[in-house]
Amino acid sequence: MNTAGPLKGLRLLVVEDETLVAMLVEDFLTDLGCVVVDVAGTLEQGLAAASSGAIDGAILDVNLGGAKVFPIADVLAERGVRFVFATGYGPGGVEPRYADRAIIAKPFRREALERVLTDALIG
Repeated sequence: MNTAGPLKGLRLLVVEDETLVAMLVEDFLTDLGCVVVDVAGTLEQGLAAASSGAIDGAILDVNLGGAKVFPIADVLAERGVRFVFATGYGPGGVEPRYADRAIIAKPFRREALERVLTDALIG
């Protein structure tokens, strides 16, 4: 457990439609000292969570049961909230307007998540 690292105390939104993956990501983030403010499994839930509340960052699964996550990314970008994409499709699955955003390839380990989040949210 690394609760004294650079991510300690960050309030993060997780948007992930696979329950087991969402639970794993939540555990990883808790181990890293983050506060998971919400876990959204649908586009609608993600939009609601992204639109309100104090969050420092987000992890967005690109494909939410066939719906693309980009409307949530748009809301976060408008609010100035940093985020990373999680995908098994590689960079080709991300819309060109978000080509500059960090991507973490699924499946990933806690160390990789920590590295990507630190670079994208802190660095």
